[in-house]
Amino acid sequence: MNYLKKIFPFFFFLMPVISFAQEDSASAKKDTTMHLQGQTDTTARKVDTTKKKHSPRVAAIRSAIIPGWGQIYNKKVWKVPIVYTAIGIPAYLFFDNKKWYNRTKYAYEVASSPNPTQAELDKVDKRLRFFVENKATNSLLNYRNEFRRNMDYSILFFLLFWSLNIVDATVDAHLRDFDVSPDLSLKLK
Repeated sequence: MNYLKKIFPFFFFLMPVISFAQEDSASAKKDTTMHLQGQTDTTARKVDTTKKKHSPRVAAIRSAIIPGWGQIYNKKVWKVPIVYTAIGIPAYLFFDNKKWYNRTKYAYEVASSPNPTQAELDKVDKRLRFFVENKATNSLLNYRNEFRRNMDYSILFFLLFWSLNIVDATVDAHLRDFDVSPDLSLKLK
């Protein structure tokens, strides 16, 4: 049962990808030829402008599955280290705060017990022994709550940066064909 709890999120994110894999790609192969000016229809030379459409939906789904994959799809590889730094720092802080939360929780339990054994005191982190020896349970409780709050903030920032990764990939895909040439003039005929 514990194995299913670990596997479920992967199926949750993979189901949209699997369901979109069956779409017909006829819309991407649509004939978009154009005729050059000054030629008659019978002798018109066709210029093929068929180009595979860059899909913002694909970029968003890829970034939702693996952070940075949408940026790679958009050919903005330079953003991948930024994405992993933005997601990695809250992930590291979560695990660091969890470690200290568990340490202060144990130190609080030892400090709250009426007669702690020497083995229990030896298991307490050396930076927290001062509080345990002086029975400063309020200080340990405050530290424990602070680490818990920092864990919650780490989770929120992790989810925020993951979401920003998806939004960035989607916006980049939408603006991929945007004309940024210096000629922005309007020609009326």
